[in-house]
Amino acid sequence: MTARKPASSSFGDWVERQIREAQERGDFDGLAGAGRPLTGLDKPWSAEDWAIAKARSEDLDLSALLPPGLAFRREREQLREELGRLASEDAVREVAEDFNTRLRAAYRRPQEGPPLVVALLDPDDLAARWRELRPPPPPPPPAEPVAEVRRRWWRRRRGVGRGLS
Repeated sequence: MTARKPASSSFGDWVERQIREAQERGDFDGLAGAGRPLTGLDKPWSAEDWAIAKARSEDLDLSALLPPGLAFRREREQLREELGRLASEDAVREVAEDFNTRLRAAYRRPQEGPPLVVALLDPDDLAARWRELRPPPPPPPPAEPVAEVRRRWWRRRRGVGRGLS
């Protein structure tokens, strides 16, 4: 918009004039999709439908649009599936405690949407499962035998090198 709406004109007239002036300047020339009909005009769309379609077209994560109960279920399943990617048992326990802390806080808040029925994660169970998923550590390399140091015959004879000089 280039200017404020004059008080003497209606909003619709002012918008139409802005569009007409932009067309005359060529501001709409060469736009992607020019000359093609808009898709989805025959269907009634709600704000949620539009948000989901926009997120899918831009390949965004839709988990933020889920109600809390479903989001926690999805996160719990993802944690159990991706358990083997964590680096250590301590990291597994930290992830489980973080999830449980957030879930307990959600249980304390008033419920929105479908009921929140998600079980807490057992850190000990997850740690045991993590150990099962991880390959066993490789055995330590065998120690190389220590070569016996042979002393020269004259050092053996005189006791040199033994502190007997």
